[in-house]
Amino acid sequence: MKTRRNMHYGWRLLVMAALVSAFVVILIDHPMFAQDNILKVVPAGQRSIATLADLNDAFVDIAKDVKPTVVTVSTEKTLTVPVNPFGGGNLFDFFFGPGQGRQQQPQERQYHQQGLGSGVIVASDGVILTNNHVVDGADSIYVRTFEGRKYLAKVVGTDPKTDIAVLRIDAKDLPRIAIGNSDSLRVGEMVMAVGSPMSEELAYTVTQGIVSATGRSNVGLATYEDFIQTDAAIISRSGGFQGIGFAVPSNMAVHIMDMLLTTGKVTRGWLGVSIQDVNQQIANAMKLPEQTGALVGDVVSDSPAEKAGLKAGDLILTLNGDKIKDASELRNEVASTAPGTKVTFGILRDGKNMTIEVMLGEMPAEMAAAGSGGIQKDLGFSVQTLTPALADQYGIDKKMSGVIVTGIDQGSNAYRQGLREGDLIEEFDQQKVETAQKFYAMAALKKPGDTILLRVFRQGSRFYLAFSL
Repeated sequence: MKTRRNMHYGWRLLVMAALVSAFVVILIDHPMFAQDNILKVVPAGQRSIATLADLNDAFVDIAKDVKPTVVTVSTEKTLTVPVNPFGGGNLFDFFFGPGQGRQQQPQERQYHQQGLGSGVIVASDGVILTNNHVVDGADSIYVRTFEGRKYLAKVVGTDPKTDIAVLRIDAKDLPRIAIGNSDSLRVGEMVMAVGSPMSEELAYTVTQGIVSATGRSNVGLATYEDFIQTDAAIISRSGGFQGIGFAVPSNMAVHIMDMLLTTGKVTRGWLGVSIQDVNQQIANAMKLPEQTGALVGDVVSDSPAEKAGLKAGDLILTLNGDKIKDASELRNEVASTAPGTKVTFGILRDGKNMTIEVMLGEMPAEMAAAGSGGIQKDLGFSVQTLTPALADQYGIDKKMSGVIVTGIDQGSNAYRQGLREGDLIEEFDQQKVETAQKFYAMAALKKPGDTILLRVFRQGSRFYLAFSL
C-alpha cells in the first residue's frame, strides 16, 4: 500500500477573469516545479506514477481550498421597451387612412433581464471582487456562496476602465482568498479556473490550463489593458470557448479595489498627451532606431505635458528609467501613478536623447467618466490626431488637419455607411475637429441612437457621412 507524501500544496490568486467573468483564475504553486523538486527524490521506477499522483492530489487540494472563496453573482435588470401591437399601424389607419382612426396610445412592455458571473471573497466581512460588466446597470445583485446562502449585494464602487467592481454583502467570518503578486507570473505556469459558466446549476466548475502570455493589450475589452492570456477552459461573453481567455492581473485589480474601498472612486494620474505605437512605417519615416516606445501625436493645451515641454513628435522611451514598450504600457503606468507625483521621461526628439520631468496631474472628470477606450467601442472605430508620420503613412498632405481613422470594425454602423481606415475626419456635426481629444470629447456627449455627421477627406475629395450609434 502506498503512503501519500506529506507535501505542501500552494496556490496564489493572481488573476481575476475579465473577458470570462464566469470564472476566477488561480495560479498553481506546486513544489514539483521548484528547484529542489520531487523528481530528485523519487526512485526511477516509480517516478512517473508518484509525480502524477502528487500533482493530481495538488489539484484536488487546491480546488477544495479555493471553491469556498468563490461566489456566484446573479443580477436582475428591468427593461422597458415600446410595443406596437399592430406592427407599424392600427386597423383604423388601415381602413380609413393615416390619422383618421382613434388616437393610438403608446404601449410599453417590461422585460426582466438576468445575468450571471462569478466573484471572489477578498475579506471575511463580505467584500467581493468581480467584474464591472457583470453588475453594470443591474437593478438588483445577489451573491450565492459555496454553502448555498444567498445575499443581497451592494455595489461599493466600479471602474469600467479596468472592468473591475467591488461588492459587499452583510456577512461575517467568510472564507477569503489569499492574493498573490501577479508581477511574478511566468508564461507556462499552470492555472486553474473556478466559476459558474452559463447557469447556477453549473456553479463551481473547475478547469485547468497554463499561462499563455502576459501583458496583452489592445484587446478591446477595457481602456486600461494588461491582460494575462490563458487557455484554461472558460466561457466567453459570446458563449463559446476557442482556447483563449483574458484575465486582469491581481496587482491591477487590488490597486483599483483599494481605491474604491477607501474613497469610493478611482483617481488616475494624467499626462495630457495623445500617444500611439511605433510601427515599421513610422519608424522608417522618422528614422527611428527601433519599433519601441510611445510616440506623442498631440499635447493637450495647459496640461502637465505641455507645461513640462513635451511636444508632438517626441518618442517616449523610458519612465523613471524603465523602458516603455508601447503606448498601452505608458498609458497604464501613468494612470496607476498618483496625481502630484513627479516622474522622469526619457525621450527622443529630433534624433537626440533628452530627459523631461513632469508633475502628473489628475485626470479631468470628463475624461475619467468617458475614456476613449469605451467611446471607441461604441463608435466602432478609433482615431488619432493627424501627425506628419501618420500623413506619410496614409498618403495625406502634411499641411492638412483633422483626425485620421486608424482602425475600424467592419461590423460597425460607421463602416456600413462607408467610413474606412485612412479617412481624414475634418468635422464632427459640422464643427471643426483637429485633435483626437476633441473628437472623443464630442463623441462622449452622444447617446445610443443619436446620429453623428462627419465631413471626411479621402483621396483628394470631401464628402459627408452620417451614422447612428
